[in-house]
Amino acid sequence: MTARIDAHQHYWNPARGDYDWMPMDNQILARTYGPKDLGGHLATNHVDRTVLVQAAATIHETEYMLGLADASSNVAGVVGWIDFEKPGDVKHLKRLADHPKFLGVRPMIQDIPDDNWMLRDDVQWGYQAVIDNDLTFDALGFPRHLANFHTLLTRYPDMRVVIDHCMKPQIRSHSDANFCHWANGMSRLAEDTGAYCKLSGLVTETDGWSIESLRPYVDHILSVFGPERIMWGSDWPVCRLQAEYDAWFAAARTLTSHLSAEEQDMIFGGTAARFYRI
Repeated sequence: MTARIDAHQHYWNPARGDYDWMPMDNQILARTYGPKDLGGHLATNHVDRTVLVQAAATIHETEYMLGLADASSNVAGVVGWIDFEKPGDVKHLKRLADHPKFLGVRPMIQDIPDDNWMLRDDVQWGYQAVIDNDLTFDALGFPRHLANFHTLLTRYPDMRVVIDHCMKPQIRSHSDANFCHWANGMSRLAEDTGAYCKLSGLVTETDGWSIESLRPYVDHILSVFGPERIMWGSDWPVCRLQAEYDAWFAAARTLTSHLSAEEQDMIFGGTAARFYRI
């Protein structure tokens, strides 16, 4: 049986002081989360390994996560961060790449005010460095970034890329126009690039979700990327804003239940193992 992998989760301690996006008055988010908090959910859902993803725009947080990964057999690897605006950070990337559980990087593009930041001349060295060090790139953005990601990913066809959270479709403000813009952009990425896609983060793009509200988005991702390029992730504990771990896992299983057992095994483990080389 294929090992079951959660391809996207977080651990953090707000007291570290570098989670600039986090509302400190939010009782769900603004608390410490570590391996002991997730362990029961992993056991209940028979999830064997996880990919721990950065949540702060600092190298210090990446090192903090690698420490947690070293101490946790469940953490298969870490997606960290370097400063693409500092070419000198290539030395940190090379150093981090020597760690057996360091998988790649994720610039927090969704939080950068300039939508064209990813195409700036002064950050291009970073993508080439990811390629040169045989690492992965997690693409974090919104539907408004779709065209720029298409430009970027076609510019660097050798970069191993996975799109986080299905590029966060606007489910809470669903309309035919919004859906078509997102769906067309995702289709172009699937057809013109080798990018993978994480089936994650959808519940938090809603204000009260249901299986049927998520189904058209999941069906579209399945149709254009295929199970061999899709990996499930919990986005825990962020998912707790709308659904507990077990509820989102059950929903994802329901939304993919029409697939063959082999295809389901890809989404819930095999694809992540191949992409991240777990």
